[in-house]
Amino acid sequence: MELHFALLSIGALFLVGLVADMIGRRTNVPRVTLLMVVGLLLGPSAFDILPSELESWYEFLAAAALTMVAFLLGGSLSLGELKSRGRPIMIVSGTVVVTSIAVVGMGLWLAGAPPEAAMLLAGISTATAPAATLDVVRQSGAKGPFSRLLLGIVAIDDAWGLIAFSLLLVAAGAMAGDGGWQVLRSASWEIGGAIAIGVGIGLPAAALTGRLRPGEPMQSEVLAVVFLCAGLAIWAKVSFLLAGMVCGMMVASFAAHHERPFHEIENIEWPFLLLFFVLAGASLRVGQLADMGLIFGLYLLLRVAARMLGGWTGGTLAGVPATERRWIGAALMPQAGVAVGMALVAGDHFPELRQQILLITVGSTMVFELFGPILTQIALRRTEPSHGAESVD
Repeated sequence: MELHFALLSIGALFLVGLVADMIGRRTNVPRVTLLMVVGLLLGPSAFDILPSELESWYEFLAAAALTMVAFLLGGSLSLGELKSRGRPIMIVSGTVVVTSIAVVGMGLWLAGAPPEAAMLLAGISTATAPAATLDVVRQSGAKGPFSRLLLGIVAIDDAWGLIAFSLLLVAAGAMAGDGGWQVLRSASWEIGGAIAIGVGIGLPAAALTGRLRPGEPMQSEVLAVVFLCAGLAIWAKVSFLLAGMVCGMMVASFAAHHERPFHEIENIEWPFLLLFFVLAGASLRVGQLADMGLIFGLYLLLRVAARMLGGWTGGTLAGVPATERRWIGAALMPQAGVAVGMALVAGDHFPELRQQILLITVGSTMVFELFGPILTQIALRRTEPSHGAESVD
């Protein structure tokens, strides 16, 4: 792609982001949904006018944007925050993950899906969309107890989901006679390696950043931390989401000299997220939905039911007020890149199930990413009605 065309395309997409932001402020429609719809319209499923060369940037943008989001979410899980609010976060997130696995896995199996496919899709159903959820919370201006609980749950439940998915992958491999112990070693490395990278980068970052400009890291410092974390995780073939979350948690917990350790990431993440969401929408293929049949619709219904049941049950066990716990499941509907990543891993281990799992995961991601943020926004308005919108640019 020629340089001038690349610059024009990026400039046009940033203008689209400004329009989406303006529409979102006036209509209360989440920007994430608007950007996904724009990408869908610009991509092959509709007008197909987005330069195909831009799709090659998707992997980089996804890694950069999602690691920034994971870093910010990790900051909300500092040791101090876990001490004060850790119990409800852990109980609700754990209950939602367990309920998702039980409801989706059992429902698909009873409907006639192969046991291995049912187990793998159950594990994939645990994933949420931290980027979409964080942006909706910040766009809404919500800062009350429900929004803090929601961000804590989103930060930790993907970690639980990755662990649960890895164990289900082992179980499915054992059922198929495919060397479950080898899969277990691989899963252990992915989780343990991500934690090690997050700690290995986060602890030095906590001590060294924010020294040149006392109390607040510079943009170059935070970009260095984020890109090093993501790059090492991808090179080591571990979860960059988990690594970024652990890194952010280390900085928030041990950087006592920082006044606003995540301020610079909040300033620069939106351009990355904007391009990521547009290209994510462009990558969706609506025509493939017709090939998925009944099992696709059943997966959607089961995941919705599991989220609602898990959110209510977990909220009850954690002592969350009734006015909030009835909305936990609705606020956790978005599903994005983590689920697709799980589907790709599942397809590598089970080539015969690859197409079915990918189609269901990509199709459901499209549905939940388009409509999930709207439900999250409704949940925030019902639980924290007094908040006002604030800019996050």
